[in-house]
Amino acid sequence: MSGNLFIVSAPSGAGKTSLVGALLKSNRHIALSVSYTTRTPRAGEVDGKDYHFVSREQFLEMAQKGDFLESAEVYGNLYGTSQSWIEKELVSGRDILLEIDWQGAEQVRRLMPHAISIFILPPSLSALETRLQGRGQDSPEVIARRMQAARDDISHVAEFDYVIINDKLDEALKQLDAVVIASGLHRDSQLTRHATLINQLHK
Repeated sequence: MSGNLFIVSAPSGAGKTSLVGALLKSNRHIALSVSYTTRTPRAGEVDGKDYHFVSREQFLEMAQKGDFLESAEVYGNLYGTSQSWIEKELVSGRDILLEIDWQGAEQVRRLMPHAISIFILPPSLSALETRLQGRGQDSPEVIARRMQAARDDISHVAEFDYVIINDKLDEALKQLDAVVIASGLHRDSQLTRHATLINQLHK
């Protein structure tokens, strides 16, 4: 028996982190893959929970050993996903969720073609800009760069299996949960999970 691997991607400001957080609270069977990163921890972030914070030297050494399922450089910081941890959890039957960008998603799909990919869209570009401004963290120049990066990210939406528009969080969460539930009911998963029952039923 093996679990499903879900990839969730979105442009910055689309509400991906809030949506994923809500899913993890409502569905205890799915676990978030904790990425490795070289960026400095932000206030309140915990090593091993939010990210595995490592030096650039440590990260490059891990990459050299082939430890990462996918890795990318974003705004000068390196991010990577542990391949051995993912494989171990999937084999145990656990569903795993990767919160990564479209480039990471592309790398994962090449190595794990059965991964289920989901792209989160904002309801409009103006709503996206409002959300980015509402964070109060970035200068107008940084927001302008993030908006251009968001347009680039959105251009890859057709590469994903499912698309969810995050206008209202509750509705988007229902849709994301529906994808997770339906994936667990896929024929191959059910035939493996309930092999004994199915054999008894058609004797």
